[in-house]
Amino acid sequence: MTSAFLSHLDNVLAEIDAAGLRKSERIITTPQDGHFTIRDAHGGRREMINMCSNNYLGLANDPQIIAAARQALGDFGFGMASVRFICGTQSLHRQLEERIAGWLGRDDAILFAAAFDANGGVFEPLMGPEDAIVSDALNHASIIDGIRLAKARRYRFANSDMTELEDQLKKARGDGARFVLIVTDGVFSMDGYTAKLQEICHLAERYDALVMVDDAHAHGHLGARGGGTPALTGVGNRVQIVTGTLGKTLGGGMGGFIAGPQPIIDLLRQRARPYLFSNALAPALAAGSLKAIDIAETADDRRAHLGELVGRFRSGMTAAGFELLPGETPIVPIMLNDARRAQGMAAALDRRGVYVAGFFYPVVPQGQARIRVQLSAALSEKDVDTALGAFAEAGREIGVR
Repeated sequence: MTSAFLSHLDNVLAEIDAAGLRKSERIITTPQDGHFTIRDAHGGRREMINMCSNNYLGLANDPQIIAAARQALGDFGFGMASVRFICGTQSLHRQLEERIAGWLGRDDAILFAAAFDANGGVFEPLMGPEDAIVSDALNHASIIDGIRLAKARRYRFANSDMTELEDQLKKARGDGARFVLIVTDGVFSMDGYTAKLQEICHLAERYDALVMVDDAHAHGHLGARGGGTPALTGVGNRVQIVTGTLGKTLGGGMGGFIAGPQPIIDLLRQRARPYLFSNALAPALAAGSLKAIDIAETADDRRAHLGELVGRFRSGMTAAGFELLPGETPIVPIMLNDARRAQGMAAALDRRGVYVAGFFYPVVPQGQARIRVQLSAALSEKDVDTALGAFAEAGREIGVR
């Protein structure tokens, strides 16, 4: 039986290879930054311009964050060796939760070991069989998996289609739902544009629904004080539940959170399974994240620099004849539409010292393969110009322009 099972897995992997869908990893030998060094297959080292990190404000290697984490190692130890409610809550954890809540204008917040866990744990405790969850079709995989764990009725609307959202709200109400929750990404991570939160909140109020936003790709670098898409779009607390991550803009470590009204957070502490059955966040991560929020909240200079880089890159790529999805965030998808072509483009850029990754099924739908560039405030205008030249050469090499 074991031999047959492993043979079956080998066949599945062979099918992945045949379709050109195998994902590979490159070994980085230096800290995450605008530039880093990778180890190639022959053991050599090459410096690369990093164009595909979630390090939007360039804080992953910030000396103030490193110093705060190092201090916490000495003051609080390496790890908690326990879940929160047994003996895993330190003053740092509550300090970070209160800091997140105050920063985002919410009653309270609750930490998770990963942002995936936050989305995986939010639905089941809050929404029962009598309730309905209405989800955008392009929501993150963690939202999709979290909804599957809940017993609530499930409804889906086409990405950012407000007419279909209203139709699904009518259906949920017509089916007798007790409570209705609309859930959406704040920034759609594979496409780079923001949710229509003004319209979503308007429909939520018309149909007496709650709104939840996953702002993993917005907190820290979008909106006033880095407050994310509710701040960017002016909806504020018309969004009741916000989930986010400490593993992207806010220092790039790991950990996730949910922020919202006090009764929601209190119930999640009692019943959210990823919270109850996972180790508490390591003290150094909590301390570093606290410092990252302090920096991000006042980082208007970094946000302005990032915005300038985004405009420079988009205009240069458009002038070079590449197909881009529209948007204003640091996520810039270059559409190649074929998995092998996307991987070929990534390889050609790698040879030119530009670090990107090809994205293809199942990460994006079939036929929508792309290079997803993510700009960072750690980059310079010269870096962007160098990358633009590399894209032009690589595009000619593989025949995509």
